[in-house]
Amino acid sequence: MRGIIVINLKNTRNPVLPLEYHIPDSEGHVMPDGRLYIYGSFDDREDVYCSEKYYVVSTPDMVHWTIHEEAFNGNDVPWFNNPDAPKYPGIDWSRPTPFIRKMLDDQAKKGNDMKAAFEKEDEGEKAALLFAPDCIEKDGKYYLYFCMQDDSEGVAVSDRPEGPFSDPVQLPCGGIDPAVFIDDDGQAYYYWGQLFSHGVKLNPDMVSFDEDAVVDGLVTEEEHFFHEGSSVRKIGDTYYYIYADMERGKPTSLGYATGKSPLGPFTYQGIIIDNDGCDPASWNNHGSIECVNGQWYVFYHRCSRGSQQHRRLCIEPVTINEDGTINEVKMTSQGVGMPFAPGEKIMGYQACQLKGTVYIGVNNTCRENSERLMNISDGDEAVFRYVKSEEAWKEINVACVGKGNIRIFMDDRLAGSVTADGDRDKVSSISGKIQMPAGQYELALRFEKTEALEIIDIIIL
Repeated sequence: MRGIIVINLKNTRNPVLPLEYHIPDSEGHVMPDGRLYIYGSFDDREDVYCSEKYYVVSTPDMVHWTIHEEAFNGNDVPWFNNPDAPKYPGIDWSRPTPFIRKMLDDQAKKGNDMKAAFEKEDEGEKAALLFAPDCIEKDGKYYLYFCMQDDSEGVAVSDRPEGPFSDPVQLPCGGIDPAVFIDDDGQAYYYWGQLFSHGVKLNPDMVSFDEDAVVDGLVTEEEHFFHEGSSVRKIGDTYYYIYADMERGKPTSLGYATGKSPLGPFTYQGIIIDNDGCDPASWNNHGSIECVNGQWYVFYHRCSRGSQQHRRLCIEPVTINEDGTINEVKMTSQGVGMPFAPGEKIMGYQACQLKGTVYIGVNNTCRENSERLMNISDGDEAVFRYVKSEEAWKEINVACVGKGNIRIFMDDRLAGSVTADGDRDKVSSISGKIQMPAGQYELALRFEKTEALEIIDIIIL
């Protein structure tokens, strides 16, 4: 079997997984065995999103995490890079149904002649990239819905929630970001789309649907700020449609709309979380909400290394109010755990909000190759949420390379400062006194007079 060995770890901080495992587009589902399983794409390229692989992550308690062996590979999709394979079996392109005709028109409006692309001569093999997936259980089987770079969508099946998934079947639709939801009566629904979404009841086989029954425009960019990344949940008698939200100018937010039917109409409600500022290049977000052991969480991703790629799984607790609304939450470093305690090491890569040119990356010229805050310019800022102490704060220690002044702010109040005066290729430790009453704070580092300054870790006492 292709893939990595099973990896087990303990962590309650953001990012959740070891830094080399970039699993964005996270769909969290508690499966019948009681474990939470997270399905996402897998970034392992420098130039494009995603890859040919899916890995499933699971946890019994939001503390202990398992990265399972490779769940599915795009090279196993029979219709991709195969000019002889039938495209969308059963579709008569000369007499398309109204749904297929609209799908073709929608793709043409985006500058993509889907039919021509599928029928054109083979121009050489392309990477079988798998984009954001979703998965659901029904009658002991697990159905993994996926999409690929040729706009095709499909479903593969397994006897286990972590896979491996096999026997992929192509669905009669085109687009990105599939989502699946099963209502209380056992009826399954399928969703997908970009800028405007589509939804339809799945047939009992979970791998087909009636093309004439598709509902278009469930959520749209114009009315709901919808960009992509559909995800559907039900809380009480209300259906929640979660997606990448464009309200603030780019799809860095996860927003949501609510309705009284799984196929709408949906009313826009607001934003759950915004990852803008996780990196200078931050552009998109894609995630979900799920209730685990009585607590609701939002699953999302943050990019790194000064790029839109290298996106990492992050999680925050959220509150569902009595009126059904969800309060917007900030990105944090602490994640699902408690605030950082006095003396606890805070890694530079755990910064949750960055301002300026600074980003989380790797300096390969330094003997200490752990990821850190780098590319720091004068006026930049790095934020860590949150730290908490029962006693007054008195001291800070910073492991770093390079030079610069570092001013320490706690809830935007100046607590102290330290000065780095080291080499650019050797880690040094600097200490300084701070003054701040006991309590919980947002910790921020602001940088001045920098010269090749990089922050490895922080300890605050």
